[in-house]
Amino acid sequence: MLSTITPQLLTLPHTLLLFSTAFIAGGLNAVAGGGSFITFPALIFTGVPPVVANATNNTAIWVAALASAGAYRKDLGIKRQVFLLLCGISLVGGVIGSLILLYTSADFFKKLIPYLLLLATLIFTFGDSFKRWLQNQNQKSSPESVPLWNLVLAQLAIAIYGGFFGAGLGILMLATLSFLGIKSIHTINAFKTFLGSCVNGIAIVPFIFAGVIAWQQAILMAVGGSLGGYVSAHYARQLDPQMIRRFVIIVAFSMTIYFFIYDQ
Repeated sequence: MLSTITPQLLTLPHTLLLFSTAFIAGGLNAVAGGGSFITFPALIFTGVPPVVANATNNTAIWVAALASAGAYRKDLGIKRQVFLLLCGISLVGGVIGSLILLYTSADFFKKLIPYLLLLATLIFTFGDSFKRWLQNQNQKSSPESVPLWNLVLAQLAIAIYGGFFGAGLGILMLATLSFLGIKSIHTINAFKTFLGSCVNGIAIVPFIFAGVIAWQQAILMAVGGSLGGYVSAHYARQLDPQMIRRFVIIVAFSMTIYFFIYDQ
């Protein structure tokens, strides 16, 4: 397992960079998602080791997303047993994923970064097409036609991925939710937000015990992300989500290409 990190003193340029990128990411997550494509690289650019950057980014985003989970609580119109079961599976998967990360060598994880970013970028890029396909599949089936055990296994795999890296987690969870027969988009978003909070939140616990969270950066970015999400809530209806998605896709591919070159 990784050893604890030595706290880094934040310089003014790094403080401004991390706060501003977190602020922008908070707004992106509130409108279209994909904020991790700028916050994770920003941490690495400021000298934070890759595994620590991943754990710190996860912590900051989770704190910023808590308000969204609270706001969605009234839209959870699903069976209590199913909700509790998938939340429990998300907690288990999040712990497993975070432990896998902690037992992954820093050098190996650094080599994985370009491929993880590429996977997340592809998930984000083709997310809308994926959602339309799932909606078509959902019309052809009923909740009873998909065994709950299959949904549990799917959510476990997604949660493990989320605890290990996390970018694109929300889109992947749509696969599980679409086959539950949920028709309301508000219910889907609520369920997705709660499950994501379970995965990211529980993953923080092993990170804390391992001492791999850069707390100054995490707190700074959590504040920036929360403010960005709050401010964007007032302007979200005036923005074109597709334009925001295109911007995120350009950034995501740019960061992916950079890390493929940077890794050489």
